[in-house]
Amino acid sequence: MRLILLGPPGAGKGTQSQRLVAKHAIVQLSTGDMLRAAVAAGTPIGLKAKDIMARGALVPDEVVVAIVADRIDQPDARRGFILDGFPRTVGQAQALDRMLAQKGLKLDGVVELKVDESILLRRIESRVAEMRARGQAVRADDSPDVLRQRLAAYRAQTAPLAGYYGQKGILKSVDGMVAIPQVAAAIDRILTSGRAAKGAIPRKTAKKTPRRKAPGRKGSSKGSSKAGKATGRKTAARKAISRKAARRKPNRRRRLTKAR
Repeated sequence: MRLILLGPPGAGKGTQSQRLVAKHAIVQLSTGDMLRAAVAAGTPIGLKAKDIMARGALVPDEVVVAIVADRIDQPDARRGFILDGFPRTVGQAQALDRMLAQKGLKLDGVVELKVDESILLRRIESRVAEMRARGQAVRADDSPDVLRQRLAAYRAQTAPLAGYYGQKGILKSVDGMVAIPQVAAAIDRILTSGRAAKGAIPRKTAKKTPRRKAPGRKGSSKGSSKAGKATGRKTAARKAISRKAARRKPNRRRRLTKAR
């Protein structure tokens, strides 16, 4: 199972990804984690990414795709994976498709969690207010202003992926504003129907191969047996008549001798 979950920040992608990982024994692949792991491992692509990040530049799409390619070749990803944070753009999605095609793989589905951005903003505003009321520290990136910026970036860069995967016919959308169990149930229905559709193989009507008839016989075996029985009865009747006729002939000769 190879999936992508789409949705803006706060849509619940992380929660649903963790549930799917536990349920289907697949792995969640985060581009950030994969980049750090590649750099730490000192792989060729990791060293290349390290040099790019050291210069303060963004890691090019081809480098990110190469890191993803190395990661999905590892044993724990053979059962499947969920991509987290990648692809972010249509260009990255196209590069991902090419890489998967080279490996003889393809995505099984893309699930979009549709949410109301205004409600997300009200939720985070309420959460921040509650944290401050309790005297808890609020992270700099956990604020309505930061969320607005992240939502704007999502709309500009990542939201077009819905159209891209929609044209491919693998995009399914669910209501991300309902309760977490309801979102989970909707995703499960999508995945179940997808597996059922793949497993449904159209049945072909098999052509019946005519049975070969034995030489010298006509009709089916059933007909042949009936014909054989009838022939046997006729033969038996003829033999009986012959025996009767044979018994009668000596009697006639005796009668003729007496008459003489």
